[in-house]
Amino acid sequence: MPVAAFRIERLKKRADFLACAKAASCARGAVVVQARPRDAAPLVRVGFTATRRIGGAVERNRAKRRMREAARRLVPEHARPGFDYVLVARGGVTTRPWARLLDDVKTALIRLAADRDSRVPDPSASPPQAD
Repeated sequence: MPVAAFRIERLKKRADFLACAKAASCARGAVVVQARPRDAAPLVRVGFTATRRIGGAVERNRAKRRMREAARRLVPEHARPGFDYVLVARGGVTTRPWARLLDDVKTALIRLAADRDSRVPDPSASPPQAD
């Protein structure tokens, strides 16, 4: 497992969750990953949520435990510093095979990073030359 070049913290305030809800998101299988650019600080914050639609308290806690472990394994490698991420449980998150859940989270993180890279021009790149 790679060591992250940035700190990873938990999101805990409702305002941070609401701000992420308005940002870019990517739904993959049993999870939705929301990503919000925050600042240039070398820090990633991650939050987890499961609504009552997932089930009772036991099911919601199981869903969040599984997402926390998936994030622990994948965020250091695939998250971008200066971003807040929220992993939202969808139906079937507690019964999804572990490898598929990891793949869902991984592909969502990669997709969000690729979307961000394609939208923001690289400031060090020179403008295209007209012939």
